[in-house]
Amino acid sequence: MVDNCSPDSVARSVREYEGVTRKRAIGELIENLKINDQPDVVASYGEDAAVIRQDGMALLLAADGIWSKLMEADPFWAGYCAVLVNVHDIAAMGGRPLAMVDVLSFTDGKLCNEVTRGMQAASAQFGVPIVGGHLHPDTPYSVIDLAIMGSVPVDDVIYSSTAEAGDRVVAAIDLDGRVHPSCILNWDSATMRSAEEVRRQIGVMQELARRHLVTAAKDISNPGVIGTLGMLLETSRKGAEVELDAIPRPDLKEHGITFEHWVRMYPGMGFIMTCHDEHTDEICRLFEEAGMTAQPVGWVNDSHTLSVSYEGSTTSVFDLETEGIMRIIDATDLV
Repeated sequence: MVDNCSPDSVARSVREYEGVTRKRAIGELIENLKINDQPDVVASYGEDAAVIRQDGMALLLAADGIWSKLMEADPFWAGYCAVLVNVHDIAAMGGRPLAMVDVLSFTDGKLCNEVTRGMQAASAQFGVPIVGGHLHPDTPYSVIDLAIMGSVPVDDVIYSSTAEAGDRVVAAIDLDGRVHPSCILNWDSATMRSAEEVRRQIGVMQELARRHLVTAAKDISNPGVIGTLGMLLETSRKGAEVELDAIPRPDLKEHGITFEHWVRMYPGMGFIMTCHDEHTDEICRLFEEAGMTAQPVGWVNDSHTLSVSYEGSTTSVFDLETEGIMRIIDATDLV
């Protein structure tokens, strides 16, 4: 059971979490950069990766960066995560990650060596090569950013903007991990897995795409499981109600964390999805076979509000119509 928490306390902790509040600038940026009349661009802002049509295939293009706080705390882990989060962006859309390029800025050579060592370790583990990039040596700051390309048949792409009212919400997380010693808001399961195991885990998303078993998906990123679901619902122009006790979680007492802490964590391997209810059991089975815990946690509705419930009490976390997380109010004009 979820001990010593309430829907109100969970909603407040998620709403005020920096991993969520930092997303608010996205809407204004999109307004400045949005594109029009590009027939080969199937989807762009609001998705985990842009979708670019190339004959019967879709090229998936994404980029992600790592907080400077993590670079300072643990440059190896920062380099590893830079690869991890990009691979997840492609996997969430059902794609096969192909290659990455990086932009690396660093304050000293020792830090640079640790970052690149972490990048190389993750690149080898996931089997996605780093094929080039750009270097800023001797800068007054340390930052690592990566861009990644993937591919998937264009008719199999999993979007985050296509959830439907009446869908089940399913969360899948690898619980066989630890709170990372360098970052209390990172759940590390990936470094404990073999290359075969992590590739099988991201391969589940490719199978879901091939079989069209999900209606929408995102990888669980910095906003945590509830915040990431909020981003999916925002782009889909939907709402949902989530049962807190259904969210997959490890033994919280064993790891010395609260439930409010857990739902804000970035998991080493995690996805949030929506699906027609008849596919729920099969989706959970596929993830379980890959060593992940997958459970239905709620239902999508037309309310444009993400709410959380526990023991008969329900609280709104986000009003996605009037405010949102990314502040993408007009989700029909993202391309």
